[in-house]
Amino acid sequence: MTDTLPTEVTPIEVETAADFAMATGADESVIADLQQYRSYLEDWNQKMNLVGPSTLEIFWSRHAWDSAQILPLEPEALTWADLGAGAGLPGIVLAILQKNRPGFHIHLVESMAKRCRFLTEVVTALKLPATIHNSRAEDLSLTVDIVTARACAPMTRLLGYAQPYLKRGATALFLKGQDVAAELDEAAKSWTFDAEVLPSFSDARGRIVRVRKLRRGR
Repeated sequence: MTDTLPTEVTPIEVETAADFAMATGADESVIADLQQYRSYLEDWNQKMNLVGPSTLEIFWSRHAWDSAQILPLEPEALTWADLGAGAGLPGIVLAILQKNRPGFHIHLVESMAKRCRFLTEVVTALKLPATIHNSRAEDLSLTVDIVTARACAPMTRLLGYAQPYLKRGATALFLKGQDVAAELDEAAKSWTFDAEVLPSFSDARGRIVRVRKLRRGR
């Protein structure tokens, strides 16, 4: 396992739609879609647990910016898979940002049917370049450039979900928290992989883990 410690960076403060536009270069149509997505989250969150209610108050930093920051890490990637897509983070945000980019497509993989209904409503309403799969991640045969996940599972299990994608040539970008070092150490007991730990620009405690060359066993 290669584990590069991240260089310390100062997170970029993103508290409003204007801040998000400044940080990402998003235009008015993107902001409008994100506002509509936020409304869907607020409505559906009353029926099911999609995100923590308090996080909707800090939507632009906690959800929009946290998700968007991974796009520049793989600027050439056109096909993505978001494992355990849940509320659509980061997948829906990425689809909104890349909505008008020719060839871009993201697969939203979610095993819970009710969450797939939410994702379907958002994707349909916003006309996003996304496909929803009501399936376990490891049961699909998708070839993508990037596989991603946020708040899906501890690293050991997450690598198991991602293995079929990496086996077909994907690179992984996982959004993780401050316990990432311990998660990587635990995962290294069952997996051999190259991992690069990158700083988060949305939260000083967060990390982004880029994984390549994954195989089971030490």
